[in-house]
Amino acid sequence: QVQLVESGGGLVQAGGSLRLSCAASGRDFSTDTMAWFRQSPGKDREFVALINWSGGRTQYAESVKGRFTISRDNAKNTVYLQMISLNSEDTAVYYCAAETTRDGLYDYWGQGTQVTVSS
Repeated sequence: QVQLVESGGGLVQAGGSLRLSCAASGRDFSTDTMAWFRQSPGKDREFVALINWSGGRTQYAESVKGRFTISRDNAKNTVYLQMISLNSEDTAVYYCAAETTRDGLYDYWGQGTQVTVSS
């Protein structure tokens, strides 16, 4: 069974930091683009960051540029999202996703981890 399991979420004060992890199992994702998305209550899910298979290419949403860093460890089949200078607008459920079909669509998703930033 293929699974993406996020962890590392929690409650943090504004200005604080968190590091999210996404551990994959059941399939080798080392050749796939991986990404983080987030969804706040009442809002659509939005793209946060992506990383290509080698880690040589990353892309970020404008709202998180300079504050979030996506990385991966293919030996551990794990993707990370380091978040600093968090603010209340970062409060959301964060989802890990994998694009395996090379068509730009993400076909594997985790269950999400809650990040709450208190002001």
